[in-house]
Amino acid sequence: MMTAVRLPLDAFYAREARHPNKPYLSQPVAGGQVEQLNWSEVGDQARRAANWLRSLELPQGSRIAIISKNCAHWIITDLAIWMAGHVSVPLYPNLTADSVRQVLEHAQAAVVFVGKLDDWPAMAPGVPEGIPCVGLPLRPSGRFDVLWSDLQACTPIQDQPKPAADQLCTIIYTSGTTGTPKGVMHNFSNFAFGASRGLELFGVDENDRMLSYLPLCHVAERMFVEMVSFYGGSTIFFAESLDTFLTDLKRARPTVMFGVPRIWTKFQMGVFAKMPEQRLDFLLKLPLVGRWMGRKVLAGLGLDAVRYALCGAAPVPDALLKWYQRLGLDLFEVYGMTENCGYSHVCRPGKRRHGWIGQPCTDVEVRIAETGEVQVRSGATMQGYYLDPEKTAETLTVDGFLRTGDKGEQDGEGNLRLTGRLKEIFKTSKGKYVAPAPIENRLAVHGKIEQVCVVGDGMPQPMALCVLSEMARQDASLGGRLELEQSLKALLDEVNGQLDKHERLLGIVLVKEVWGIDNGFLTPTLKIKRSVVEGAYADRYDAWMERREPVLWHE
Repeated sequence: MMTAVRLPLDAFYAREARHPNKPYLSQPVAGGQVEQLNWSEVGDQARRAANWLRSLELPQGSRIAIISKNCAHWIITDLAIWMAGHVSVPLYPNLTADSVRQVLEHAQAAVVFVGKLDDWPAMAPGVPEGIPCVGLPLRPSGRFDVLWSDLQACTPIQDQPKPAADQLCTIIYTSGTTGTPKGVMHNFSNFAFGASRGLELFGVDENDRMLSYLPLCHVAERMFVEMVSFYGGSTIFFAESLDTFLTDLKRARPTVMFGVPRIWTKFQMGVFAKMPEQRLDFLLKLPLVGRWMGRKVLAGLGLDAVRYALCGAAPVPDALLKWYQRLGLDLFEVYGMTENCGYSHVCRPGKRRHGWIGQPCTDVEVRIAETGEVQVRSGATMQGYYLDPEKTAETLTVDGFLRTGDKGEQDGEGNLRLTGRLKEIFKTSKGKYVAPAPIENRLAVHGKIEQVCVVGDGMPQPMALCVLSEMARQDASLGGRLELEQSLKALLDEVNGQLDKHERLLGIVLVKEVWGIDNGFLTPTLKIKRSVVEGAYADRYDAWMERREPVLWHE
């Protein structure tokens, strides 16, 4: 694999020199104000912070942690760490103190930058004694060893650091649906490979606008927003909070947008809350009115300027893709992992095949192993897991392919379809294997279901545990329960009619809890922790099976 000519810092320097006064980062601050930073100002602040880091005289390649929600100074800090010759270690902004300590101690972090957070007092005890904490401009209340203003009192470094292509640039700790997070090591060449080729695929340039709202510590946002901005010169807008999200989205009016399926579903649910689904469906079918209505809905969401929209990080219901298509917005599915910079497969305009993700990205090799596992290889493949050669050997083949853990198949044009996770396949008490993911995808098309997890290990038949959407819960509490049950019973019959006998669901259980990050059911990237879900309800399985009702309420 060839290495991209321009590495991330070189790409930033080139942008800085090309248009120093062009707006780059747009950050909401208190009181409804917005701080605009141009490329020159970002570079100046990063160089001052880099000088402070150098003054600590840490060994080259020291690990420097960032704990913050997305904000302008997250990116500036990342640049400063690289300019100082160190390795950035981003942490999710909603970890427990124990998880913070686990990552910081494993990474042997030397400094922690702390920014925008909701509950820093609960996280702070996780920072080991002796590690200095630097408070970024948007920081929580509390005591910090050093403030960003102290760093800005330093003179900016005068050189243009140019790390080697094979130099480690970051360790990204996976959110982990099971077990202990692993530290994925990427060098500058990995990032350059994925970002430069991704730029060519999506055609992002300096006229584009992006809204950064998914965690920057996650590889997808890091690549699609931060890295692509270096290479394409696009402007990044940030969201202030969940309460102001729609306002921030309308302010940005992004031209390119990446979102996980749950985000796109929440947009859809927000539309349905203002206009009944049946009425909108009727209007969209009308020849001229339909196009006007679609544009109006997108404008109301702040998505009317989007020319390229991507959806990934979890299976995407086909019905969701078709709904946005009717509005006039094509959602293109993307597939990748932390271990390959999220750079693996993407659907191309005009080449969509419903039910399939898309084709390999440029210069990505794909093969399907005898086990059915999808294996990929490219210049974006990780260097391994930090301090874990055993796990690295399990994940990377001798010839450099990444074992994704996903089962899948390819068609003649290279389109990929995932058929389940190797480790998630369970065996019923009848000795039959069941892959839950395809069944979950079929159930998730229902507009009233927000989350679904199919269980059945050791059971005679599988069951589907489902969380209703907020609107569906409200309807049920206001007398719409019978209608909802009938609708879900029809869904169950339809899905079971498409399944082999041993896969057919015994019933749908509507659980009362909403699965979230805070209660431990979801990872920070909104993936369901299957083991947590199963553990929470396992003691009720027998009772539910005995009732043998198609739709059950977990009261």
